Amino acid sequence: MHVAVLVFPGSNCDVDCYKAVEQTMEQPVSYVWHDKDDLTAYDGIIIPGGFSYGDYLRSGSIARFAPVMSALVKAAEEGKWILGICNGFQILLEAGLLPGAMLKNENLKFQCFQSTLTVENNQTVFTSDYEHQEKITIPIAHGEGNYYCDPQTLAQLEQHNQIVFRYADHNPNGSVDHIAGICNKQGNVLGMMPHPERAIHDWLGSADGRRMFTSILKAWREHHDTVINS
Repeated sequence: MHVAVLVFPGSNCDVDCYKAVEQTMEQPVSYVWHDKDDLTAYDGIIIPGGFSYGDYLRSGSIARFAPVMSALVKAAEEGKWILGICNGFQILLEAGLLPGAMLKNENLKFQCFQSTLTVENNQTVFTSDYEHQEKITIPIAHGEGNYYCDPQTLAQLEQHNQIVFRYADHNPNGSVDHIAGICNKQGNVLGMMPHPERAIHDWLGSADGRRMFTSILKAWREHHDTVINS
């Protein structure tokens, strides 16, 4: 499995994501600059956190027009697995690959601490190594993590089991229905505000993020074996 970590001007979690793949999945991983327009060589794609293009206008709104985004949309349509973390989640929303929008935190302050999440959907390629309703500890670090969608969209997210993570004990940003992460209807695109790549070793404060990467690898191996044997 070959994983791409997209890099925009202002990305600052790209190295963390690279190291997380390297240390948990032990698979080839490459940085891909924002001006590239071809992602066909990659099986999985990570959009890391940070402040793409300085978060001018609003988070993710300029990155959405980078050349690599056309290739990302195509990859999503082809069913490739895409994980957007923090600013990556914001970019996925701006690109229309996930529904809803991101607002400033309700208290208008940057929030940075360990958060407790509930795994609402462990049937995705990103979460199969977790238990349903399991409580996990994943850090957050954001100023615009207040996820919003209208009531109709929220009902659709519920209906199609697209809410993957909720904040368990404390909603740090005011997000609707305590949402911390959602996926698309097909289940191959996941966006989340907490940072699993910062929780892959116990000495980081939690190793609960590690299983997100092992879930992806397990799903890819199962898919690869199915393709070979079909």
